Amino acid sequence: MRRLALTALILTTALWPAAFAQTGPASAPARTCTLTPAETEGPYYTPGAPAKSNLAADVKTGTPLTVSGQVLDQNCQPVKGAAVDVWQADAQGRYDNSGYTLRGKVTTDAQGRYTFQTVVPGEYPGRTPHIHVKVTAPGGRTLTTQLYVPGLASNARDGIYQPQMQLQNYKVNGGKATANYTFVVQK
Repeated sequence: MRRLALTALILTTALWPAAFAQTGPASAPARTCTLTPAETEGPYYTPGAPAKSNLAADVKTGTPLTVSGQVLDQNCQPVKGAAVDVWQADAQGRYDNSGYTLRGKVTTDAQGRYTFQTVVPGEYPGRTPHIHVKVTAPGGRTLTTQLYVPGLASNARDGIYQPQMQLQNYKVNGGKATANYTFVVQK
């Protein structure tokens, strides 16, 4: 039982988002979270994405990727009902500009959690592989940003790339990739 509790503590600490920062006096610590940086929307956004978590349902090529995480407010509290709108290029670096392949929208649960399935995006001229995201808290502003695949040489050549926007805990195992990301938004 002690080993299980220690393992849970280690896992919880390892998954704790880097966005957390302690502020305030030691007797009454108040947590604040650093807002996720905004990035350009890019030319390929199409409004009205369908509510679906499996963006790659119609895609036959590419490495499957599951991204999960949380949406928090600036006080580090989960944001229930936030819309997470996602769009990206396929594994060959092509966008679907006539439909909703690799496009979709999910809503966070009571703990601010979200999950979507997609494929690892491909590179296209001038850009490193990335996933576009718009996160909107109920009644709040919309954060538009991008997530990046860590460890790629093309990241350093991309003028939009920001290291803090890399997918966290990115792993490829058995031909499938997993990652997570915690978004911090203003409410």
